[in-house]
Amino acid sequence: MSHSDNHIQLSLVSHTNIGKTTLARTLLGRDIGEVRDQAHVTAEAEVHPLIELADGRSLLLWDTPGFGDSTRLARRLRQRGNPIGWFLGEVVDRWLNRPLWAAQQVIKNVRDESDVVLYLVNAAENPADAAYVDAEMEILAWIGKPVIVLLNQVGEPRPVAQEAAERAVWQAHMARHPLVREVLAMDAFARCWVQELTLMRAVAAAIDDERQAFIGELLAAWQARQLMAYQRSLQAIASYLASLAGDVEAVGEIGLWGKIRQTLGMPGGKAETVRRRAMEALAGRASSALRGLTDELIAIHGLKGRASQLLLDRLAEASRVEGAASSEGAAVVGGVLAGALSGLSADLMAGGLTLGSGALVGAILGALGGAGVARGYNIITGKEGATARWNEEALNRFYGEALLLYLAVAHFGRGRGEWRRAENPPHWPDEVARQMEAAAAELAPIWQECAKASPGEAPCQALAKLLQDSLDAILGRLYPASFARRH
Repeated sequence: MSHSDNHIQLSLVSHTNIGKTTLARTLLGRDIGEVRDQAHVTAEAEVHPLIELADGRSLLLWDTPGFGDSTRLARRLRQRGNPIGWFLGEVVDRWLNRPLWAAQQVIKNVRDESDVVLYLVNAAENPADAAYVDAEMEILAWIGKPVIVLLNQVGEPRPVAQEAAERAVWQAHMARHPLVREVLAMDAFARCWVQELTLMRAVAAAIDDERQAFIGELLAAWQARQLMAYQRSLQAIASYLASLAGDVEAVGEIGLWGKIRQTLGMPGGKAETVRRRAMEALAGRASSALRGLTDELIAIHGLKGRASQLLLDRLAEASRVEGAASSEGAAVVGGVLAGALSGLSADLMAGGLTLGSGALVGAILGALGGAGVARGYNIITGKEGATARWNEEALNRFYGEALLLYLAVAHFGRGRGEWRRAENPPHWPDEVARQMEAAAAELAPIWQECAKASPGEAPCQALAKLLQDSLDAILGRLYPASFARRH
């Protein structure tokens, strides 16, 4: 087999300090290279496997040095009959003329190794004002490899219409360059695997006809890996929600006087104390389950870090979901995460970042105290005595917040480093609220089924299916051009 039969190679190229290595880390799902906010940090072109098949064939990603003074370089090259051959034959001092030397490494890599060029630009700039873009595209045109333009630094995810409008500006500008096959948003900090799927399809479309079967195998392997992570995430969320729906805590005896006070609606007393203790136990286990779910999702997505106050800050903002739950029910569980900050301050002062169960217990009970202690859970009296469990409104709220948690983790680019707080895009809660309304009628019987399950039993299939339907619908609305074609 020839070299091209074993590997398809992508070169990640840009002006210096646009974020190539950061994006490479996100696409690869692992730390490579060095990231600093200065020019020409990447000194040599480095290759990394992006997708590997069982027989050793692979899709490779090259992280290259950045172009420097591209406008002047393009002007010099125009004066040569064979601009690329002349430039690569020049002896350039690596230390005395770093920008020119770096450009030489980029051009050599693209000419000798690349099948498709991924050209990264700063989307925050107006392309008409970034003179280096046309100069670098002119240089790449002399080499002649197909180019996919990636818009980096687009900021947090935004509604489809806004992202399409920004993309259209760059598409219009790049229309003058025939080698450009596609212009795609691909923020190193906030992309989602669904957007990566669009990129992989664009790469496949740019590969020559003779290797379409090969790139098809690579694309199928990449997609299978992403869908497996998606299914694992759905299963983790389903298990988390099922554990909350099935959780039950015995309520202690309140005695005759306690029953009288309860009947008369008198505050305080033993009845309130024993119920509060039961709620503390439920809240403690909810805290542990939330921490476990977050850590599991972080691991599934190849990120680093653990659940911390920063996570709860983010979820607190995300908890403003108006959906199937009533306003009072929303106050109970929505206040859970919003009130977590004070409970966690002691942990942080002690030098810890991992969420302790006591923090969320305090937050849950604080929310319950504000909305009425009986609003977040039900007391059920049976032959074995009274028990407490989360009620339907609270469980619906947990469901919506779990959807937001998935979106937050799935969009967190590894290039940002360890998991840390970022503002939730304002349209996400709206999308989740819309889906909660659609799912409301199905949730009530599902919670009842989960409540009947034995401890440790796998979550009911109806819950897992509804979760997938909910996230499929949300991702389909966020990325209509990509997600509907994922299978």
